[in-house]
Amino acid sequence: MPSRMSDKSGAARATPKILIAGGGFTTPFIRHMAELTGKPRPRICYLPTAVGDHPDAKISFFNWCSPLNVEPFVQDVFIESLSQTQGWDEVLLSADAILVSGGNTLNQQAIWRAQGIDEVLREAWERGIVLGGASAGSLCWFEEGTTDSRPKALSIVKCLGFLPGSHSPHYDAEPGRRPLYHQMIRSGQLKPGYACDNEAGLYFEGTELKRVVASKDNARCYHVRAENGEIVEQVLEPERIA
Repeated sequence: MPSRMSDKSGAARATPKILIAGGGFTTPFIRHMAELTGKPRPRICYLPTAVGDHPDAKISFFNWCSPLNVEPFVQDVFIESLSQTQGWDEVLLSADAILVSGGNTLNQQAIWRAQGIDEVLREAWERGIVLGGASAGSLCWFEEGTTDSRPKALSIVKCLGFLPGSHSPHYDAEPGRRPLYHQMIRSGQLKPGYACDNEAGLYFEGTELKRVVASKDNARCYHVRAENGEIVEQVLEPERIA
């Protein structure tokens, strides 16, 4: 897929943008997300579906945004028609950026599909609204990846597929993530893909990786693939953001 989209008349449209982190999408990443919008005071929508719209997550979001010149707001999904008078498209497509929370990716995907939010997010992406997040908020944009959304053990979850391949968040923070990701790519259960340490992330335009960033020292990202039955883990050195 090209990094710039075109309409039927051939006119160039906005560049789709996604900024992810393996974990820790806090003030430095939100600042970078705001810069990517190109707006002087961007409207940033927080979508906390994966944590069940939990109040603590929303409080954290507003705290992270407080030092920044942004207009933060939240869109819950556990709503009722009498109180939610605007459609998902009216709300989400009015934002300059959409930040997706961490949490349970499997439940997030099921709710989005049931509500048609997945289709609205694709339209937002195609319009150039900056999308992003960490953990469930990074995994959701890929075709598939590893998740702790089910009982007993890490497993595979299928996601939106805006970005090709697979993803593993929390690569440095949870001991089981790296060996499982290697095993599943080596066996062909997962496609090759990107792994991110906490506070390290990737910026894509369209489906092309444009930048590797981190908000702390020693945080890294990786491209992981199998060659001749062996895992090749390419380190992607980041630029520091603050």
